[in-house]
Amino acid sequence: MTETPAVSPSSDSAQFLQVWSESTSEVLGKVAGIPFTCSVTQEKPAELPPAAETDQWNVMTASGALRGEMSLRLSSAAILRLGQIFMSEPPAPDAQLTSDHSESVAELLRQIAGVVSTSAKARWGVFQLLVEAAISAPSWPPAETFWLRAADDSANPIFLEFGLSAALVAQLRVQPSDAATEPAPNVATSVSAAAEPESSQVPATLDLLKDVQLSMTLRFGSRTLPLRDVLDLGPGSVVELDRRVQEPVELLLDGKLIARGEVVVIERSYGLRVTEIPPPTNP
Repeated sequence: MTETPAVSPSSDSAQFLQVWSESTSEVLGKVAGIPFTCSVTQEKPAELPPAAETDQWNVMTASGALRGEMSLRLSSAAILRLGQIFMSEPPAPDAQLTSDHSESVAELLRQIAGVVSTSAKARWGVFQLLVEAAISAPSWPPAETFWLRAADDSANPIFLEFGLSAALVAQLRVQPSDAATEPAPNVATSVSAAAEPESSQVPATLDLLKDVQLSMTLRFGSRTLPLRDVLDLGPGSVVELDRRVQEPVELLLDGKLIARGEVVVIERSYGLRVTEIPPPTNP
């Protein structure tokens, strides 16, 4: 299984990650009834277990004032420990991991995400975080990666590996509007401002984002398979997709559909000739 590359967070991302650390400490402390110390590290911890097929992936999608995605990888040991905490079970490392533990972790993450949304509102505005389980790592590569370490009085800390999409990193870099913090202008000021040309601050803000690297994916189609069919896959297997040859393919930006078109060949590489730009959807 491919290891997630370590990418140091920017200062704006670090503030957002600190909110996650404090929120995780708060929720775990309330659920367990004992203090939990949480911290964010920008370097991969030496004691972190290597990536394995038994790891659990989750994707958190932000909508509202803040938009983008985060991925979360948990080892089976972390899932077991967090599930035991949520279900008030004794810490038994040799216990059997069950679906109840995974479901408990999903609920725990939803509670933490709710606290994050509330705590970060003053900095980034009102947004929501939707937590969903994933069967594997997301298709988009993380623009930034960090690890959260949670520990109680035991000798076995819990590690959570987060990856931030390029879209979320770009959103975190956008500073709050001055109009949101300054008092409302009087009538005379409003009339005067309306007669002025459009502010040059908008192009300046866009210029700050033009160098942000965004991950784009060309999707030919998809297919839902039962687990037994997935296990039977091997060299030479053919998986039929839900899209016909003559139908347009989709261009995704960090998992979001932004265009459709037809596949072309440019020298020895595939390309896409855009034929349709779908209207934006509300979050």
